[in-house]
Amino acid sequence: MCRRSSLLLILIFPTVLLHGGSKFADQHRQVADAIALLDLWLNEQMTYRQIPGLTIGIVYDQELIWAKGYGYADVEQQIPATPQTLYRIASITKLFTSTAIMQLRDTGKLRLDAPVKDYLPWFQLQSSFDEAPAVTIRHLLTHTAGLPREAAYPYWTDHKFPTREQIRKALPDQPMIYPPGSTYKYSNLGMALLGEVVAEVSGERYEDYIQEHILEPLGMISSAVIPTADHRARSAVGYDRRLPDGSRQEDYYPVTNGIAPAASIASNIEDMAKFAMLQFRRGPAGDSQILSGSTLEEMHRCQFVYDSWSGGRALGFGVTRRDGKTLVLHGGWVSSYRTHLLFNPEEQIAVIAMVNAADAKPYRYSNQAYDLVGPAIIEAVTPEPQITKPEKAWQKYLGRYADSSGWEYQVIIHNGRLVLYEHNYPPEDDALDNLTYLTPIGEHTFRMADGENVVFELDKKGNVIRVRRRYDFIYPE
Repeated sequence: MCRRSSLLLILIFPTVLLHGGSKFADQHRQVADAIALLDLWLNEQMTYRQIPGLTIGIVYDQELIWAKGYGYADVEQQIPATPQTLYRIASITKLFTSTAIMQLRDTGKLRLDAPVKDYLPWFQLQSSFDEAPAVTIRHLLTHTAGLPREAAYPYWTDHKFPTREQIRKALPDQPMIYPPGSTYKYSNLGMALLGEVVAEVSGERYEDYIQEHILEPLGMISSAVIPTADHRARSAVGYDRRLPDGSRQEDYYPVTNGIAPAASIASNIEDMAKFAMLQFRRGPAGDSQILSGSTLEEMHRCQFVYDSWSGGRALGFGVTRRDGKTLVLHGGWVSSYRTHLLFNPEEQIAVIAMVNAADAKPYRYSNQAYDLVGPAIIEAVTPEPQITKPEKAWQKYLGRYADSSGWEYQVIIHNGRLVLYEHNYPPEDDALDNLTYLTPIGEHTFRMADGENVVFELDKKGNVIRVRRRYDFIYPE
């Protein structure tokens, strides 16, 4: 049976603040101010759009610096949404399945470029692509395997998700849609198959492996791969889209069965923050460092670029470029639970948003949180620039240079630093685009931003006779 609850525009939503008084925000006024603005905007969004509940959190490095619940986890019971409220994270579950695959790869139990059939001998679909390569683990991780989006059952219609056995039984009758590796096609079926690989290779049930090797080491004590009745009792109620009269129907609570590796996990902001923190840690694997830093970086790295060049697929994650920055992300939507995780590995900033309404868009709130608070965090943690006095010894380097073809350069001092100015024809619109800063690393030796060296070669009188830049030379004019 479905209940209807009316959410009026004039409804005043309670807000529950867990980390609003965090040390980080207290210590950095600009961060507190940015959060205050975000809070105002989120309250307006909730009221105007009549969203039942939203919980959002911001992570910097190894700290959940702010988390807050808006609206209700249960409208009828007037139970407020909080950072402890459980939501189904839906397709963000795929990141945990992908993490398990990478753990097994790192222990030598599988290879990413090995055919899936090496681990699942029964893996078979109908294919008309005679010249196509075998489907590999990497193809499944990047959604480039060419598989159908779903297993051969109408579970998004009748909400009856197939078992593992049913998926396996129907697989040989399903067609390949594209040749493996040729294009991106999102596939819940492919991720369900990766769950089968985890179970087969580890010798453990999928849900047991995720619980023991990922959730428990990370301290995600409130999360569950297969939610129990207790988890459901602590979960937000899912609500379908808002109807013209302002009411919403309570939606079903999914039991995903064999699709679990693609969509099952229940979690909350506090636990998901711990998963986000993992993405920023470096060093070897061990204990709570469930993957090495190098493997995490590999997972974040784009493996397949969309035809539109708007982004691509990493190992489990999506990747996009926005305002000159690379963001790693994944969204989720099952029943009326919608979630979004995004982070910038370089800045070590992450945002997680969870909602319990089918027509709410959590990425709208995570993007806005990142855009508003992210720059304030960067400003807060960036050291004040140290103005260094130009070295007297640098004076001998200053002047005009040219290469053998006559292309001209100038060595100058800018903002207290030695700089190589490259003349371009026509000149750049922005003078700063011509500059290469030179960082001293040894006698007459400097490093450029690309990591390679510039060396000034002097004669016995101390005059520059030539400059080696990488492996080429420029000469004083």
